[in-house]
Amino acid sequence: MADPRETPGRPARPPRVWLHADLDCFFAAAEVLDEPALAGLPLAVGGPATGRGVVASCSYAARARGVRSAMPMAEAVRRCPGLVVRPPRPERYRALSGAVFAVFARFSPDVRPLSLDEASLDLTGTERLHGPPREAGRALRAAVRAEVGLVVSVGVATTRHVAKLACDLGKPDGLLEAPADPVELRAWLAPLPIERLPGVGPATAPRLRALGLATLGDLAALDPDEVARRLGAGGLAWRALARGEPASREDAGGRGGGGRRSISHETTFARDLRDEAAIRRVVSNLADEVTARARREGLRGRTVQVKVRFDDFTTRTRARGLPEATAATDAVFAVAWDLVRAAVAQGGRPVRLLGVALQAPAAEVDGPRQRLLFDEDAVAPASPARAEGAGPRQDGPAASPRPAVDPAIDRIRARLGADAIRRARDL
Repeated sequence: MADPRETPGRPARPPRVWLHADLDCFFAAAEVLDEPALAGLPLAVGGPATGRGVVASCSYAARARGVRSAMPMAEAVRRCPGLVVRPPRPERYRALSGAVFAVFARFSPDVRPLSLDEASLDLTGTERLHGPPREAGRALRAAVRAEVGLVVSVGVATTRHVAKLACDLGKPDGLLEAPADPVELRAWLAPLPIERLPGVGPATAPRLRALGLATLGDLAALDPDEVARRLGAGGLAWRALARGEPASREDAGGRGGGGRRSISHETTFARDLRDEAAIRRVVSNLADEVTARARREGLRGRTVQVKVRFDDFTTRTRARGLPEATAATDAVFAVAWDLVRAAVAQGGRPVRLLGVALQAPAAEVDGPRQRLLFDEDAVAPASPARAEGAGPRQDGPAASPRPAVDPAIDRIRARLGADAIRRARDL
């Protein structure tokens, strides 16, 4: 089928060129950069092992001894005697991230951050400046190492998802280019385990394997109607990714506002929470933090996601679509609290950790908005990036009827500090 963007008589557009860059063990690498004596040692960055601290990042020497990100620090120390633990230094990490992203900006006018240490770069049409994609990847890696002192792994492909996959497969300290030819790319992807798809984790993978889908090739070979029947619309998106096809218009050539973004914040408690009022206050604070960050970055989200971890380490995640994209604290809190309250009631155990995330399909600059003609269809399609275990999507409350409140709070805090003003429900 012809590309509707092509004009008869003109040559077809060349395939997109995406480069995915990911700093290796970023927080741990930053500690080694500032304290070279730590090089080669098992190192973890995170909270203390004597409390409820968790591992935020760890070196490859620590990973070789069973330490993983998000693991309780006490368990990490048990698995790896002699583990060096350093507390996080957010300001230092942000400064290093800014230096790295300044390098990225020299290679592409379209840099799409996923986090402080990871981004996708659209290199389409930059060959005359930076050479073939593989040469550009080498040059970018060398520039980051020389100018910032950090190691970045790179993946190159014709879609963003495959570029990220290639980057992950090439770690550590690697550069991997996926085949550009569609037939060769499908063969390259086919033997990879189904867990390589975004959104397929410990809860989803067994269900897919039970359907006979153990590899990307198994899913890619299925008829689209069969995939839709068995897995829904999200399964069709997974199938596209498994075949190396663009999963969105942005991948295919659109210039969206920055790709899907998720802003999240979570906290682990020194003592498990049982009281509903205390849990509600924490959810309010988390929603406040997440939406304030979203407003600073000019984002509005269409999905609220929560995470609840109980004292036995059982974790539940729930997500719900919003009727319109928003960064209003009251609107996000209302949905988050509804989801957390239901999860806590279902779990029936004390709560160890709570998290709230606001997922934005694209970056938006605050300003006049026009609602979509078919709002429900725009808000709630099934997606492979949905949280595992999320129930059916439902409409959340409308955006806050007090749009001036949040910017006023932001201005007060910017001038007088984060604790200068609080919402009554947090008291």
